[in-house]
Amino acid sequence: MNTRVTTINEGFEMVGFSPIGGMNRRTFLQVSAAGAVTATVLGGVGRASAAPYSKFTWISPRGTLEVLDDFGFWIGKKMGYFADLGLDPEMQPGPSDGTATVKFVDVGQADMGFPSPGIFSFALENGMKLKSAFHWGARDTFSLAFRKGEGSNDLKALEGKTILLGSAAWQSIVDPMLAVQGVDISKVKYVEAGWPTWGTALAAGQGDAALAWEGLRAEWIGSGLNFEYWLGVQRSPLFANTYVVRAADLEDPDKKAFLDKYLRAWSMGLEFAYHNPMAAVHAVFEQFPSLATNIGPELGATSILQQINVVRGDMDKRKGWGDHDMTAWQTFFDKIHDLGQIKNPIVATDVCSNDCIGAANDFDHAKVEADAKAYVLPPELAAVDIEAVKAKLYDQAIA
Repeated sequence: MNTRVTTINEGFEMVGFSPIGGMNRRTFLQVSAAGAVTATVLGGVGRASAAPYSKFTWISPRGTLEVLDDFGFWIGKKMGYFADLGLDPEMQPGPSDGTATVKFVDVGQADMGFPSPGIFSFALENGMKLKSAFHWGARDTFSLAFRKGEGSNDLKALEGKTILLGSAAWQSIVDPMLAVQGVDISKVKYVEAGWPTWGTALAAGQGDAALAWEGLRAEWIGSGLNFEYWLGVQRSPLFANTYVVRAADLEDPDKKAFLDKYLRAWSMGLEFAYHNPMAAVHAVFEQFPSLATNIGPELGATSILQQINVVRGDMDKRKGWGDHDMTAWQTFFDKIHDLGQIKNPIVATDVCSNDCIGAANDFDHAKVEADAKAYVLPPELAAVDIEAVKAKLYDQAIA
């Protein structure tokens, strides 16, 4: 798919191919090695020889960890849920390239990535032997931001318009989101406005809409960016990001056992946050005091509640945290194949695995709930009226 992608954050126009197709594996690996973030940042290239891992690194799709999105890890770590791994798991921000979260896992510079479904499909299309081991986002977290009074719930109105992205790679997120709403994506222009400035670019009038997601909406308010939104969580049949690993790691009994324990700790953190969202906010704010200063308790509550809704999905129909709905995944892969986003058909059960899900949810749920309810909040967080925040969670949605 040879799509014109324009960048505005370098002060000049760059035209080239979108990162969906058109890049062979050799080129891909050369780009990874030659990029601004080298192997020395996240450790040497290559798989660890120690069993099962000499270290374990989870890599973000964002250029920062100073967000509430990863709340399950931070509260899980604070509560000691990762303590039995035999090592201290690492979290790393990814480079600004939106595909780095899969690139680094593929070449062994990280062990678990957090791509959107579109970026995951990019990895598969480019021959990376990765599998989704834990589907974090059961509902669609993605949305489109508009300046107030300029949005529409009929996304066909975007034909002939410009959508701003933080990374050109995010086109793989937006194309299927638009296509399932009946939009002719060949009539939509994308502009790469850079991380973290694409929201500011929208406010400045440099495009007609911008990609956003749950949690980020609250953080943008804290930055003075007040938009209206077409909300995927309300209107989209798609879903959100997932945790991917090297397929070979799921086939290695020792590494599989480690992944079971690691994902169990994540699940416990997510379960804890469901029962006490403000405690999870507190854990993140302790880790990143500047985030606490920037958004404060109420917006912190708004952000985490938005994300918990995405992560849980319809839990009555799931086999626990991280469970893949294979029918939904197959529908997604079929759709992006129809769009030409991938050239080769993908069978969901070949690349998405629920092998870790039973073990990941095999914990004392009552104990985690008790931990959550016993957590003592500082006064400023305890003062937040969670029910009041829930009542206005979607006030930014286009009427």
